[in-house]
Amino acid sequence: QVQLVESGGGLVQSGGFLRLSCAASGSIFLIAAMGWFRQAPGKQRELVATVTREGSTNSSDSVKGRVTISLDNAKNTVTLQMNGLKPEDTAVYYCNAGTYPTLGKRDYWGPGTQVTVSS
Repeated sequence: QVQLVESGGGLVQSGGFLRLSCAASGSIFLIAAMGWFRQAPGKQRELVATVTREGSTNSSDSVKGRVTISLDNAKNTVTLQMNGLKPEDTAVYYCNAGTYPTLGKRDYWGPGTQVTVSS
């Protein structure tokens, strides 16, 4: 089992900056990659950005150029930084940890943290 604890979020002004962190504990050896997804009211959960243990990153087109994601392997903590926030970035942001396929592919999720961008 992997446990995820998120921090950050809250109310941010349009054009502002956001920093979210998520620390993993438990069976951390299972984790191949970590990242963030978000879900706005009435919409499906969508990718924000992910990063592998080796440092490869991926992000959605909606945030590309505005987001930086990093993974501290020693602390098992993933950090998302996003600038130029827009009202459409308002959502509940969920931390995700994905496990190695050879160890049984599975996704773990944090409880979510609300991010509200005021216009």
